Amino acid sequence: MKTQEEYFNDLKKGTSLVELQNYINNVLEIRGFNNQSIELKLMLLMEEVGELAKSIRKDSTSLPIDRCKINNYSPIEEEIADVLIVLFSIANKLQIDLYDAFLKKERENIKRKWKK
Repeated sequence: MKTQEEYFNDLKKGTSLVELQNYINNVLEIRGFNNQSIELKLMLLMEEVGELAKSIRKDSTSLPIDRCKINNYSPIEEEIADVLIVLFSIANKLQIDLYDAFLKKERENIKRKWKK
């Protein structure tokens, strides 16, 4: 079995969505997170979305935030990546190919009439 680092080193700029989804599946198995329930994964997703919101709020000049703790918040890029990782893990648990799901949904969205 490959190590996390070996899987990571296989990733290249332009790696496909399917390859990223497979990568997450492999590393979460190594980390021992592949048996988490959907309910737990959903709670983790909500937690990560909350952390993303906090990270965005810290960069806003118009929203109040405890400036004494500003260095405790992760950069927005890291929080978006965390959301993506948990989303991939949920899709993997439900055996959903995100690429196929994306294409199917976008075909529907293209047909919709969007009001501006």
